[in-house]
Amino acid sequence: MERIINSLLETDLYKFSMGQAIYHQYSDYKTTWSFKCRNEDVHFTKEMVNEIKRQIKMYCSLSFNDDELNYLNSIVWIKGSYVDFLRLWKPRYEDFTINTNDPCGLFIETKGTWLNTSMYEIPTLAIVNEVYFKMAYDYNRLYKSFKTKAKDKIEYLKKNPIGNFSEFGIRRRLSSEAQEYIVKALKNDTYKNSKFVGTSNVYLAKKYNLTPVGTMAHEWIMCVGQGTHKHNPAYSNYYALEDWVDEYGVLNGTALTDTIGTDCFLRDFRLTFATLFSGVRHDSGDPISWAKKMIKHYKDLGIDPKTKTLLFSDSLNFEKAHNIYSKFNKQCKVAFGIGTYLSNDTCEEPLNIVMKPTMCNGMDIAKISDVDGKGMCKNPDYVDYLQRSIDWRMKNEKQVTI
Repeated sequence: MERIINSLLETDLYKFSMGQAIYHQYSDYKTTWSFKCRNEDVHFTKEMVNEIKRQIKMYCSLSFNDDELNYLNSIVWIKGSYVDFLRLWKPRYEDFTINTNDPCGLFIETKGTWLNTSMYEIPTLAIVNEVYFKMAYDYNRLYKSFKTKAKDKIEYLKKNPIGNFSEFGIRRRLSSEAQEYIVKALKNDTYKNSKFVGTSNVYLAKKYNLTPVGTMAHEWIMCVGQGTHKHNPAYSNYYALEDWVDEYGVLNGTALTDTIGTDCFLRDFRLTFATLFSGVRHDSGDPISWAKKMIKHYKDLGIDPKTKTLLFSDSLNFEKAHNIYSKFNKQCKVAFGIGTYLSNDTCEEPLNIVMKPTMCNGMDIAKISDVDGKGMCKNPDYVDYLQRSIDWRMKNEKQVTI
């Protein structure tokens, strides 16, 4: 199989936005990341595992070239000190443990500095996904169905507006070829009351002169808020947002709400943060209820919701996006980050694979989202402790707005 990852830019933009903040503020933090396949009927063969190992070794041979570094340096919020660090940085295969010791047939874990291990998530998932679909199926048949569905999607979009949207599909894409196909097709067409604004894939954004899109992921809030015993984890959002503002000020500001539940997030998303951040991102739970809650929160703070962006990114398709847009586009700015639906919609079911941090500085960390089934932690007792901390805060702490 040909090399899957050909550039270290071939990752989500938020790996660089978080990476810069990690470099400046948490360069000594160490994390463990764990892979999980949520599909119960999927099994990776030994041949697949061997190919995944080979592909990750090839990925680890890459380094940034001057053209790539100059591109990163052109992004307004990326600082020269971080670019100079990336000039020296490259992945370490020694940080990976890959074997067959898992019920699905594939075990992957990475350990090392947060600076390193954070960068491995997206390329690893892209490699796993592409290897699986090329070795488990007739890839040409899948790719043909993918292109047929892509054309149908674009026709739907021409008739049903969704406003601004971006492609977020690298981690679960059918292949690099498929992702590039849909990004190019979306860019080259025109739509009434819809606008394709960019992609999270920095490599494709550079190649096609698109806007690279992305701010923060759950890992930032989990590791900053739970990676030291000095912090009460129920205040994870406060610590994470405070450090983000220290790094970026008013730049690059879309806050993720559901790492330890949106209701707890809103306790910390007070007037200062709500003013500084340009918007918020939805990634779990009912999007309609979430949007109503966020609009009310802004109004309660005296902020006009029309000046803020609600970014939706949870298991979207164009029909869901159209329904959300129709309900809220007159009340606030609405945007969408659409992933697997754009990058891996074929005649076969896509994989539901994730790779998440499970430990930070030798301590368990966890995510408690707005819906069951999206969390991942090795220690159920820690999840129970985190939930009790959140419950105590929600029950006993007086809510303030400033």
